Amino acid sequence: MTATTATPGTVPAPPVSASGRVRPLAALRQTFTMAWRSLVAVKHNPLELVDYSITPIMFVFLFTYVLGGQMAGSPDAYLKYALPGIIVQNTLFMTMYTAMALNTDLTKGVFDRLRSLPIARSAPLIGRITADLAKHVWAMLLMIGLGLLLGFRVTGGLGGFLLGTVLLVVFAAAVSWSAVLIGMLAGDAEKVQAFGFTLIFPITFTSSAFVVVDTMPGWLQAFSDVNPVTHLSDAFRGLLLGGPVAEPVLWSLVWAAGIALVFYPLAMRAYRAKT
Repeated sequence: MTATTATPGTVPAPPVSASGRVRPLAALRQTFTMAWRSLVAVKHNPLELVDYSITPIMFVFLFTYVLGGQMAGSPDAYLKYALPGIIVQNTLFMTMYTAMALNTDLTKGVFDRLRSLPIARSAPLIGRITADLAKHVWAMLLMIGLGLLLGFRVTGGLGGFLLGTVLLVVFAAAVSWSAVLIGMLAGDAEKVQAFGFTLIFPITFTSSAFVVVDTMPGWLQAFSDVNPVTHLSDAFRGLLLGGPVAEPVLWSLVWAAGIALVFYPLAMRAYRAKT
């Protein structure tokens, strides 16, 4: 029998440092593992596909064929204007699914079980947000694909489409921290839904997502002009269709940074207090 010796440098570093903190690379791997856990859960809960697939399709059909003739004279003309706004609205609504999922995991003790594992404390939270951002992209691609079938054209080119996708994901990531805060503070998923949708409906329907701001009363135009959904809708529409986008893109990024700076520390404080 011969003894074997370990070759120096072949032993992987333990995930936890001597101080008891999870190493950054280990925390990153754990975050992606938790994100994959959330994505795989869709296979075991097909009803999630309704929220992430059927609902976006319904939005496109209803806005195009119910409102299109009244708003723009024809569904085709309205689709060209409204589809980017419909996608923005759906993205904001979907951030509430993050809040509801976190609230459900919290009330069912999932975080208590995860806390007993040697993983980074933030991994379940950031993993959930990462997975939901992937679902945002899926819903956006689905709506764009349906729009192409109905006559919408991305005249801004591939570059505009890719930049628009990145902008939408960045904004959704920022808003997700406000959703985390709601999910942590609300008593149950029903309260999350009621509070979230009550907040999202006014800011989306008083923006340029579905109508031209100039058609609104003067006092409402003043609010719409500073509404972050207006900036995001104008930026996303301009990137998809081509046109001046520098100002709305800049304001969208400013709003995203401001939302993240305000809600990230509040959300993390509430998360640590709950878990």
